[in-house]
Amino acid sequence: MNTTDHALLRLLHISSAGLPVGAYAFSHGLEYAIEAGWLKTDTDIESWLSAQLRFSVAALDLPILLRLDQALAISDHTAVRYWNAMILASRETHELQLTDTATGLALQKLLPEFDVPIVAMHGPVSFVTVFAQAARHWQIGVRMAGLGLCWSWIENQVNAATKLLPMGQTQAQRMMHSLQIQVPAAIAAAAEVEDDRIGVSLPALSLASMHHETQYSRLFRS
Repeated sequence: MNTTDHALLRLLHISSAGLPVGAYAFSHGLEYAIEAGWLKTDTDIESWLSAQLRFSVAALDLPILLRLDQALAISDHTAVRYWNAMILASRETHELQLTDTATGLALQKLLPEFDVPIVAMHGPVSFVTVFAQAARHWQIGVRMAGLGLCWSWIENQVNAATKLLPMGQTQAQRMMHSLQIQVPAAIAAAAEVEDDRIGVSLPALSLASMHHETQYSRLFRS
Protein backbone atom coordinates (compact mmCIF):
# COMPACT_ATOMS: atom_id res chain seq x y z
CA MET A 1 0.00 0.00 0.00
CA ASN A 2 1.63 3.24 -1.11
CA THR A 3 1.38 6.36 0.99
CA THR A 4 0.45 9.43 -1.03
CA ASP A 5 1.48 12.93 -0.04
CA HIS A 6 -2.09 13.63 1.06
CA ALA A 7 -2.26 10.51 3.20
CA LEU A 8 1.12 11.27 4.77
CA LEU A 9 -0.03 14.75 5.71
CA ARG A 10 -3.18 13.27 7.24
CA LEU A 11 -1.03 10.85 9.23
CA LEU A 12 1.14 13.70 10.51
CA HIS A 13 -2.04 15.56 11.46
CA ILE A 14 -3.53 12.84 13.64
CA SER A 15 -0.09 11.94 15.08
CA SER A 16 0.32 15.40 16.59
CA ALA A 17 0.60 15.33 20.38
CA GLY A 18 -0.92 18.80 20.65
CA LEU A 19 -3.78 18.62 18.20
CA PRO A 20 -6.27 17.28 17.35
CA VAL A 21 -6.90 15.10 20.41
CA GLY A 22 -5.19 16.82 23.33
CA ALA A 23 -2.64 14.15 24.20
CA TYR A 24 -0.53 16.94 25.68
CA ALA A 25 -2.75 16.79 28.79
CA PHE A 26 -1.47 13.34 29.77
CA SER A 27 1.93 12.28 31.12
CA HIS A 28 1.35 8.50 31.47
CA GLY A 29 2.57 8.56 35.07
CA LEU A 30 5.72 10.46 34.19
CA GLU A 31 4.72 13.38 36.39
CA TYR A 32 4.63 11.25 39.54
CA ALA A 33 7.86 9.40 38.66
CA ILE A 34 9.66 12.75 38.49
CA GLU A 35 7.91 14.19 41.56
CA ALA A 36 8.88 11.09 43.58
CA GLY A 37 12.51 11.38 42.53
CA TRP A 38 12.55 8.13 40.56
CA LEU A 39 13.67 10.06 37.51
CA LYS A 40 16.11 12.91 38.11
CA THR A 41 17.89 13.46 34.81
CA ASP A 42 17.16 13.39 31.11
CA THR A 43 19.11 10.11 30.96
CA ASP A 44 16.78 8.60 33.57
CA ILE A 45 13.73 9.70 31.57
CA GLU A 46 15.12 8.34 28.33
CA SER A 47 15.69 4.93 29.94
CA TRP A 48 12.16 5.00 31.38
CA LEU A 49 10.65 5.79 27.99
CA SER A 50 12.85 3.31 26.14
CA ALA A 51 11.59 0.53 28.40
CA GLN A 52 7.99 1.56 27.75
CA LEU A 53 8.56 1.61 24.00
CA ARG A 54 9.97 -1.90 24.09
CA PHE A 55 7.76 -3.56 26.70
CA SER A 56 4.50 -1.62 26.38
CA VAL A 57 4.08 0.04 22.99
CA ALA A 58 5.72 -2.84 21.10
CA ALA A 59 4.00 -5.47 23.23
CA LEU A 60 0.46 -4.08 23.24
CA ASP A 61 -0.32 -1.01 21.13
CA LEU A 62 1.50 -1.99 17.96
CA PRO A 63 0.42 -5.67 17.88
CA ILE A 64 -3.20 -4.61 18.32
CA LEU A 65 -2.81 -1.91 15.66
CA LEU A 66 -1.74 -4.69 13.28
CA ARG A 67 -4.79 -6.79 14.14
CA LEU A 68 -7.16 -3.86 13.87
CA ASP A 69 -5.81 -3.12 10.40
CA GLN A 70 -6.32 -6.74 9.36
CA ALA A 71 -9.88 -6.71 10.70
CA LEU A 72 -10.70 -3.42 8.98
CA ALA A 73 -9.32 -4.73 5.69
CA ILE A 74 -12.07 -7.34 5.59
CA SER A 75 -14.71 -5.22 7.38
CA ASP A 76 -14.75 -7.58 10.36
CA HIS A 77 -16.30 -5.20 12.85
CA THR A 78 -16.70 -7.93 15.47
CA ALA A 79 -12.93 -8.36 15.49
CA VAL A 80 -12.46 -4.58 15.67
CA ARG A 81 -14.64 -4.46 18.79
CA TYR A 82 -12.79 -7.44 20.27
CA TRP A 83 -9.36 -5.85 19.89
CA ASN A 84 -10.68 -2.54 21.14
CA ALA A 85 -11.92 -4.27 24.29
CA MET A 86 -8.63 -6.13 24.58
CA ILE A 87 -6.44 -3.04 24.55
CA LEU A 88 -8.65 -1.19 27.03
CA ALA A 89 -8.68 -4.17 29.38
CA SER A 90 -4.89 -4.25 29.18
CA ARG A 91 -4.48 -0.71 30.53
CA GLU A 92 -3.40 -1.44 34.08
CA THR A 93 -4.76 1.63 35.85
CA HIS A 94 -7.75 3.95 35.65
CA GLU A 95 -5.55 6.85 34.53
CA LEU A 96 -3.83 4.89 31.76
CA GLN A 97 -7.23 3.82 30.49
CA LEU A 98 -8.50 7.40 30.76
CA THR A 99 -5.59 8.60 28.60
CA ASP A 100 -6.54 6.06 25.93
CA THR A 101 -10.29 6.62 25.99
CA ALA A 102 -10.19 10.42 26.24
CA THR A 103 -7.93 10.78 23.22
CA GLY A 104 -9.85 8.02 21.45
CA LEU A 105 -13.14 9.82 21.95
CA ALA A 106 -11.66 13.10 20.77
CA LEU A 107 -10.36 11.49 17.56
CA GLN A 108 -13.64 9.60 17.10
CA LYS A 109 -15.53 12.90 17.18
CA LEU A 110 -13.09 14.55 14.81
CA LEU A 111 -12.81 12.02 11.99
CA PRO A 112 -16.37 12.40 10.63
CA GLU A 113 -15.36 15.99 9.83
CA PHE A 114 -12.92 14.41 7.35
CA ASP A 115 -15.55 11.94 6.03
CA VAL A 116 -13.83 9.00 7.70
CA PRO A 117 -16.35 6.23 8.51
CA ILE A 118 -16.24 5.02 12.11
CA VAL A 119 -17.13 1.53 13.29
CA ALA A 120 -19.96 1.66 15.82
CA MET A 121 -18.62 0.70 19.24
CA HIS A 122 -20.51 -0.53 22.29
CA GLY A 123 -18.77 1.51 24.95
CA PRO A 124 -15.44 3.35 25.30
CA VAL A 125 -13.05 3.40 22.38
CA SER A 126 -9.26 3.26 22.36
CA PHE A 127 -7.21 5.88 20.56
CA VAL A 128 -5.43 3.00 18.79
CA THR A 129 -8.75 1.69 17.45
CA VAL A 130 -9.76 5.02 15.95
CA PHE A 131 -6.23 5.71 14.71
CA ALA A 132 -6.28 2.38 12.84
CA GLN A 133 -9.59 3.30 11.15
CA ALA A 134 -8.20 6.63 9.95
CA ALA A 135 -5.06 4.97 8.61
CA ARG A 136 -7.01 2.29 6.77
CA HIS A 137 -9.43 4.84 5.27
CA TRP A 138 -6.57 7.02 4.01
CA GLN A 139 -4.76 3.96 2.64
CA ILE A 140 -1.80 4.35 4.94
CA GLY A 141 0.17 1.12 5.25
CA VAL A 142 0.10 -0.40 8.72
CA ARG A 143 3.86 -0.05 9.16
CA MET A 144 3.63 3.65 8.33
CA ALA A 145 0.70 3.93 10.73
CA GLY A 146 2.86 2.28 13.39
CA LEU A 147 5.55 4.89 12.83
CA GLY A 148 2.95 7.63 13.29
CA LEU A 149 1.56 6.05 16.45
CA CYS A 150 5.03 5.71 17.97
CA TRP A 151 5.94 9.26 17.03
CA SER A 152 2.77 10.57 18.66
CA TRP A 153 3.67 8.79 21.90
CA ILE A 154 7.32 9.87 21.84
CA GLU A 155 6.53 13.52 21.15
CA ASN A 156 3.95 13.62 23.92
CA GLN A 157 6.22 12.02 26.50
CA VAL A 158 9.23 14.20 25.71
CA ASN A 159 7.05 17.32 25.72
CA ALA A 160 5.75 16.32 29.14
CA ALA A 161 9.29 15.77 30.39
CA THR A 162 10.36 19.27 29.33
CA LYS A 163 7.56 20.73 31.47
CA LEU A 164 8.43 18.60 34.50
CA LEU A 165 12.23 18.61 34.55
CA PRO A 166 14.72 21.41 33.88
CA MET A 167 15.67 20.24 30.42
CA GLY A 168 16.75 22.38 27.50
CA GLN A 169 15.66 22.14 23.89
CA THR A 170 18.87 20.42 22.84
CA GLN A 171 18.43 17.69 25.47
CA ALA A 172 14.81 17.18 24.43
CA GLN A 173 15.72 16.94 20.74
CA ARG A 174 18.50 14.48 21.52
CA MET A 175 16.05 12.34 23.49
CA MET A 176 13.54 12.36 20.64
CA HIS A 177 16.28 11.37 18.20
CA SER A 178 17.43 8.50 20.42
CA LEU A 179 13.90 7.16 20.87
CA GLN A 180 13.10 7.50 17.17
CA ILE A 181 16.00 5.22 16.32
CA GLN A 182 14.40 2.49 18.44
CA VAL A 183 11.03 2.61 16.67
CA PRO A 184 11.80 0.32 13.68
CA ALA A 185 12.93 -2.43 16.07
CA ALA A 186 9.75 -1.96 18.12
CA ILE A 187 7.60 -2.33 15.01
CA ALA A 188 9.52 -5.42 13.92
CA ALA A 189 9.14 -6.97 17.39
CA ALA A 190 5.40 -6.21 17.40
CA ALA A 191 4.95 -8.13 14.15
CA GLU A 192 6.26 -11.27 15.88
CA VAL A 193 3.93 -11.12 18.89
CA GLU A 194 1.34 -13.91 18.85
CA ASP A 195 -2.23 -13.32 20.00
CA ASP A 196 -1.80 -15.02 23.37
CA ARG A 197 1.38 -13.05 24.08
CA ILE A 198 -0.16 -9.60 23.66
CA GLY A 199 -0.03 -7.63 26.89
CA VAL A 200 2.10 -5.50 29.15
CA SER A 201 3.28 -5.57 32.73
CA LEU A 202 5.44 -2.67 33.87
CA PRO A 203 4.97 -2.47 37.67
CA ALA A 204 6.78 0.85 38.10
CA LEU A 205 4.64 2.47 35.40
CA SER A 206 1.47 1.15 37.04
CA LEU A 207 2.57 2.40 40.47
CA ALA A 208 3.43 5.84 39.08
CA SER A 209 0.06 6.03 37.37
CA MET A 210 -1.83 4.97 40.51
CA HIS A 211 0.04 7.42 42.75
CA HIS A 212 -0.60 10.18 40.24
CA GLU A 213 -4.34 9.84 40.86
CA THR A 214 -3.88 11.29 44.36
CA GLN A 215 -0.84 13.51 43.73
CA TYR A 216 -1.39 16.76 45.61
CA SER A 217 -0.30 19.16 42.88
CA ARG A 218 -0.12 18.21 39.24
CA LEU A 219 -0.02 19.62 35.74
CA PHE A 220 -1.33 16.61 33.84
CA ARG A 221 -4.51 14.55 33.90
CA SER A 222 -2.57 11.29 34.10
